[in-house]
Amino acid sequence: MPIRLHDSLTRELRELRPSPDGVFRFYNCGPTVYAPAHIGNFRTFVVNDVIRRLLELEFGADKVRHVRNLTDVDDRTIGQSQKEKRPLAEITKTWTELFHADCAALNCLPPHVEPTATGHIREQVDMIECLMEKGNAYRAPDGSVYFKIASFPGYGALSRIKERELKVTTSAFDADHKDDLGDFALWKAHKPEEDGDVQWPGPSGAAAGRPGWHIECSAMIKKHLGETIDLHTGGVDLLFPHHENEIAQSQCCNGTIFARHWYHSEHLLVDGTTMSKSKGNYYTLGDLVAKGYSPMAVRLALLMGHPRKQLNFTLDSLHAAESALASLRAHRASLAAAGAAHDAFASVLAMLQDDLNTPGALGALFTIINRKEGEPDAASFDRVMFALGLDLHQPAAPKATVPTEITALAEKRWAAKQAKDFAAADGLRKELTAAGWAMLDGKDGYKLEPLKK
Repeated sequence: MPIRLHDSLTRELRELRPSPDGVFRFYNCGPTVYAPAHIGNFRTFVVNDVIRRLLELEFGADKVRHVRNLTDVDDRTIGQSQKEKRPLAEITKTWTELFHADCAALNCLPPHVEPTATGHIREQVDMIECLMEKGNAYRAPDGSVYFKIASFPGYGALSRIKERELKVTTSAFDADHKDDLGDFALWKAHKPEEDGDVQWPGPSGAAAGRPGWHIECSAMIKKHLGETIDLHTGGVDLLFPHHENEIAQSQCCNGTIFARHWYHSEHLLVDGTTMSKSKGNYYTLGDLVAKGYSPMAVRLALLMGHPRKQLNFTLDSLHAAESALASLRAHRASLAAAGAAHDAFASVLAMLQDDLNTPGALGALFTIINRKEGEPDAASFDRVMFALGLDLHQPAAPKATVPTEITALAEKRWAAKQAKDFAAADGLRKELTAAGWAMLDGKDGYKLEPLKK
């Protein structure tokens, strides 16, 4: 069956089809490299990786062209450079290398092209000059350049944004320089106190400075994929204003449709709430590996919820993922090297092809394994593992050794809780926390986890 994905623009389930030349052109927004990517970021990247793998199975690896950018100049990267008093390129190189290492650990296929914003200044300036010539952009008194949203009647179609909502996204500084509150920056004039020495020559008639955030993706897509692409993806947080602005500037500049299909994945929650360092529920991949979990367990846990619905990530879900991986490894070991050719796991792929239903696919996978349905089929099983990106050769996570005295404290606390002596239970939990351990209560028992260092 063909791959069908929800289209954020039309709000319909639509089939993914390649360009007329048979090549499928696919772009997803990459990270801003000023700090480590967190697991919320990686939910989107893992989802995009599954899409990439399905496309390769559907059209052939040589017929898929995947581009993912790196934002290495913006307010946050420059701010980090100023804070650490280190060159911008030095800051972004550090975090780019960590991002690549995390992607490799999570078994994400590298994009065919990974352009950077700083490596495409000329392309961005060219697009801005084109927009100025066509009357879609104007130079502000300070030498910055803004896109005039009134010049693009289709603005807001993707996000269904209203004029009233547009106005609240504007800072007081920008409001002083814009013709309209909704207009957005294509080029930002250099401000020495904020930007340091980060600047490039601007578009014709504009001041020296740096590109706005949105123009980089439009310029990179045009250079590496062409004026029209088959699929543009990203997290739902990018739907407005980033992707809305990409559509406006690209279609005004190029005079043609920008993307035939849009797909957005939802936010990740941790322990039922938004992730933040102050809540103690902010995790990077490195944090979870340090707690004793394998990257494959993190990947699997990120796929347990439907990508278009919020996923509640918990440490318990990582335990479940480790157990599931053990079952998958055992099943693969039981299969003959070649296996039969009857495609025993076709129903799993069908779930993925139907709007990327990852929980449905995992349910179908384990139903087949647990019921031992049909004949063993190594080829079909391996195809599903490729689609999900689960590397069963990656070592399982080592079990944390729990000291005897910690186990004794945990047993006392569990007994106090069962006796409804909650004051004693709370006191013992505090002792466990002070000793560096978290006690996770379940319905019929508990688990102990070393606290994140």
